[in-house]
Amino acid sequence: MSELTSLIQRARLGDAEAGNAAFGLLYEDLRKLARARLARNRRSTLLDTTALVNEAYLRLARAGGLRAEDRNAYLAYASRAMRSVIVDFVRSRSAERRGGGVDRVTLNTGVSDSTSSGEDEIMRVHEALEELASVDERIVRVVEMKYFAGLTEQEVAAALGVTDRTVRRDWEKARMLLAVALK
Repeated sequence: MSELTSLIQRARLGDAEAGNAAFGLLYEDLRKLARARLARNRRSTLLDTTALVNEAYLRLARAGGLRAEDRNAYLAYASRAMRSVIVDFVRSRSAERRGGGVDRVTLNTGVSDSTSSGEDEIMRVHEALEELASVDERIVRVVEMKYFAGLTEQEVAAALGVTDRTVRRDWEKARMLLAVALK
């Protein structure tokens, strides 16, 4: 058993220091995942790699007991936290653009809506995944790990305990279902 697996198992039993140590060992891997995810929409977000990883860590720490058995399961679990951070960030920015608690003033200058297409896409995918979860939870996990965290098919397969081929099939099915849902 590797040091990381041992730390993760101790963290599952409530050892906070082991959880912090496991996070430390996986920090660079998590940064790579975050960087890959944010690179797709760099122009449309103020959220950076470090902020995404740190916010995901805070959510994992606040959630209490770790729900992972090994490295791949930990990365899969972290991908769900990253999805949550990204969606909450986009919602917050969207609310700010709509004025938040500020009085509304109508402008007739012909300025178009400043909502970025990248943020719109994130929200549409999130909402479609919420609907898809009632049909097939595993497909949602595949999308979270590939789309929101940028894991490879092999990493997703290992995290879910399925074959690469199953992940490819689920990914294709998810893409078709999301294409229909996003139209």
